[in-house]
Amino acid sequence: MESINKQSSAKTRRKFEKTFKLEAVRNWLSSGKSAAVVAEELGLNESLLFAWRKLLPPAEAGGRAQAGGRSSPARDLQSELDNARREIRHLREQRDILKKTLGILSEPPPNDSNGFTP
Repeated sequence: MESINKQSSAKTRRKFEKTFKLEAVRNWLSSGKSAAVVAEELGLNESLLFAWRKLLPPAEAGGRAQAGGRSSPARDLQSELDNARREIRHLREQRDILKKTLGILSEPPPNDSNGFTP
């Protein structure tokens, strides 16, 4: 009888410490590089970075919006613009009311005699 020796071709699963995971994600988010590039540099699968991003606190997990500094200031500017437009609309309404009031107050009194007394 011939015995066949099978060698295990299964790869051993690598384990990473939490600090490594967090630093890898922070490196990715702050570098501005794509996840694929950073993963290749670290010898990882790209999907690991996306999974590890969930480990970050919400303030840090903002990702490219915070790292690139593009989205947050744009939101701030849009909010400021909306507030300015709202205030302009309110001031125009007040101006129109004052104009109408001035027009009403400056009209002569509605007398037939127009101030003439015989």
